[in-house]
Amino acid sequence: MLTSNRLFLPLKLCLVALLLPGLAGAAEFTPGPVIKGFGAVADVKQTHPLKGDEHFKVVFNATQQGEGDKVNRKFDSLARFLNMQARAGVKPEQVELALVVHGKASFDLLTNAAYRKKFQRDNPNAPLIAELFKHKVRIILCGQAAAAHGIEAKDLLPGVEVALSAMTAHALLQQQGYTLNPG
Repeated sequence: MLTSNRLFLPLKLCLVALLLPGLAGAAEFTPGPVIKGFGAVADVKQTHPLKGDEHFKVVFNATQQGEGDKVNRKFDSLARFLNMQARAGVKPEQVELALVVHGKASFDLLTNAAYRKKFQRDNPNAPLIAELFKHKVRIILCGQAAAAHGIEAKDLLPGVEVALSAMTAHALLQQQGYTLNPG
């Protein structure tokens, strides 16, 4: 049996969307200002704006490989995070990000040569990863996934770290004060 709260939830959400102009309409998503060409975000009128003195330490997790010749959406999330915070007044130096990669997403860390050998095209993630490294983003590959997929250190883009496992990387990053982005 549906409770009255569950029954009226869709109606309540519609009312909220109508009462908050700008949230219900289509917004323009654009990249930058930190990572140009990646991480498109919309400008948002905040009801609780950031002060600009916040410090973020966030780790993202990627397990799924990017689709075709597109950038891995999880990798692009880090560019989005940097761009959003900058637009909200938080300096890039106040944002520390890490990306733990395992599963089939491991292939998205290959050099163009290794990626071409496996997929007959350049790695579409290489330019984004190079930009993320310019902003001190740590990218950590699960050593267990690398072993399972036959990925050797020589096949990885420069700067990619290899951990014992994704589980180990997440545990160590948590001890260093990183929070896990749930998305």
